[in-house]
Parts: sequence; structure tokens; C-alpha cells
Amino acid sequence: MKAYRAAILRFADDQTPVYESDGLLVVGPDATGQRVVCAVGAYCALVDSFPGVAIEDLRGHIIAPGFVDLHIHYPQTDVIGAPAAGLLPWLENYTFPHEARFSDATYARGVAEFFLDELLRNGVTTALAFATSHPSSVNALFEGAQARSMRLITGKVLQDRHSPDGVRDDTEQSLIDTEALIQRWHGVARLGYAITPRFAPTSTPEQLRGAGELAARYPSVWVQSHVAENVDEVRWAAELFPLARSYLGVYDDFGLLRERAMYAHCIHLDAADRTLMQRTGAAAAVSPTSNLFLGSGFFDYAAANAADMRYGLASDVGGGTSFSPFHTMLAAYYVGREGHTKTGLSLTPGQLWWQHTAGAAQALGLAGVVGNLQPGCEADFVVLNPQATPLLARKTAQANSLDELLFALIVLGDDRVVVRTHIA
Repeated sequence: MKAYRAAILRFADDQTPVYESDGLLVVGPDATGQRVVCAVGAYCALVDSFPGVAIEDLRGHIIAPGFVDLHIHYPQTDVIGAPAAGLLPWLENYTFPHEARFSDATYARGVAEFFLDELLRNGVTTALAFATSHPSSVNALFEGAQARSMRLITGKVLQDRHSPDGVRDDTEQSLIDTEALIQRWHGVARLGYAITPRFAPTSTPEQLRGAGELAARYPSVWVQSHVAENVDEVRWAAELFPLARSYLGVYDDFGLLRERAMYAHCIHLDAADRTLMQRTGAAAAVSPTSNLFLGSGFFDYAAANAADMRYGLASDVGGGTSFSPFHTMLAAYYVGREGHTKTGLSLTPGQLWWQHTAGAAQALGLAGVVGNLQPGCEADFVVLNPQATPLLARKTAQANSLDELLFALIVLGDDRVVVRTHIA
């Protein structure tokens, strides 16, 4: 066992932040050997209960749950900041040519190593990531995550049409490869598999049907894809699937809406779509830096809340512009304000932070496992320095409430705030 003394941020069951200005976090192995949170609370209330346990003094710092990124493309690490007129030209001119290179296992391994280190450097301890259509890209990412003891979920992209040579796969072989990867990796250490149609327009009905059959055969795996990101994409999906009620309805028709199904963006949904998301247990990965960068639109927080939809935050690198959860939370604040100027919706700092930690874990079906620091949670946490830059130090010194402290970190923070990232 080991204990850490610092200010501690965690979340109650009602999503409200709980903050100890002088706290103690005690971690140790559970019955399986997994390192978990054994106790957390005020230092003065806990210290006498753990005699002989070494305590690392981190006063002046904040211990917080490791961030959870619900949607990120590891093969697009080098596509960040590529200029394009919109989503579809961006895919054609930048994304697909980069992803074609991942047929080379050595190349895939090199990008995976950099990608995982960049996640950890920014305090992201759990991620749901896209690979490419090449099984070698999946193996490279899983191998790197396993070596770091990370909780990571990924899968081979399925795209058997409307895709260029080099990334387009074969319908039958793509499903054979997916099942083989599930059997090799799902549930190994802290790894999980996600069945991954790129998005409905780039999969034939046969491929989507096969993906749905695999999702039924392996109920503990995840499903991930994109939906309703861009108005041109929505129009294209309607042309390709004229019998579906909506773009989201395409996935429902093929059995791909369920618990542990994560759909990126969910911008251009209607009320019936949101009800369907809630009823099936599927969740939305809100990707504000990507949506702003590509001009896709604003996620409707008010409508999602009214429908009781599950959602959480995601970087969506490389359409997204940063690995930093602080940049993502700030962009979500902008989206909440700009997308709802008539209603005056404003996301609180605690709500923003929850969306990138405990809320994201809940959306993944991992509530109580990651994304929080309650007893029993896996011991993934970050050590943050509220004085990481001169301006941040000046601002946080003047904070008179937890909201002011958290918002200062969101607005002014970046990777320099993350002193250490602890994995398990």
C-alpha cells in the first residue's frame, strides 16, 4: 500500500465534485492484484487508520482522476492541423493517405508508441481509440498499451466501400479479422475490443450486418463509430440507406445500438434519435475541438440532457486539435455557450470535468472502474500543478471557490499542468 497527501478532486454519485484541500489517497492491491483506491478523504480523518503506510507529500498539488477520452484516432496523430474545407475533403486529402501507411507493422508500432506516450503526458489514462483497417495497426496499439498497463479499447476499422485503395477492406475478410482480434485481445489485462465501422457510408449493408452479428455474439465488447457529424455526411447516409428512419437508425437496423456502443459527434440528431440513444444505452462522444475546427456544428447539450442521453468528452485527434483534456473542456464550454445563446446554457467547471472523467467512464459502461477516485476504482490518477505557469499561478492564488479553481485550470491549463500520470 501507498498513500499520497495533496488536495484531492473526485466525484459523488450525483456528479458533483468533492474536494479535499488537504486530502489523503491510499492505494493498494485488491484480491486480484489490481491496484485500486483503498481509501480517500480528509488527511486528518484517515491518517491514523493506516499506520506504517508510506505517505508521499504532494501538498501544493491536486490529485484528480485520470482523464477518459471517448473518441480518438491514433493513426491521425500526424493529421492534426491539416487544412481542409470540411469533413469529407479532409478525409480524402489527408486522413486516408496517412492511414494507408499502417499496413506496415513497424510504422504502426512507431506511431502507437508516440500516441500512447502523448496520452499519458496529457493525463489521459483510458481511451477508446480508432485504429485503421489493417489488423497490424490494432496489434501495435494493444501491444503498446499492455506494456504500459493502460486501460485501452480499440478495434480494426471496417470500411469496404467508398474508400480508396490502401484503406478499403474486403467484406468477408474484415469480419474474420475482427473476430480473430476479439479472441486475441478482448479482456486481456486492461484491454478491450471495439467493433469499429468507420461510419455507415463506408460500409456495405453486408459488412454492417456482420458487425451487428459479432456485437450480438460478443456482448461484452464495445461498438464505436461516427454519426451525424456533418450535414453533407447526413445527406449521403440518407441516399445510401433510403429505408432507414435516420442516419442513427441505420446502426439500429443492423443491431449496433446497445450498451457499450459509442457514437462520435451526434450533432445533427432529432428528438427520436436521442430517445433511441437513451433507450438502447448507446452514448455520444462529444468532440468540441474537432467540431469547431471542421465547422461541423454544435452538440446540443440541452436536448441531450432532456432526453437523458449518456455522453462524455473526446479529443477526436486528428480532426480534434489537441490531446489536452484542458483544451477539450474549454472547447466544450464554448460549444455550450455558443450553441445555446437563446437558452443561456452554461456548463459549470464541475460538469465539464465530470464529462471527461467519471461521466465518460459511465458512458463507456465503466462507472466505478475508472474516471473517479472512490474506493474500489482502479488507481489511475494525475498529479496536477495549479502553479504550472506564471499566469495560472496568479489566477489560482486568487480562487475563492472550487468553481473558480477548476475553471482557471480549464481555461489556462495544458500539458504543463500534468506533473505525473499514475497508471494502476
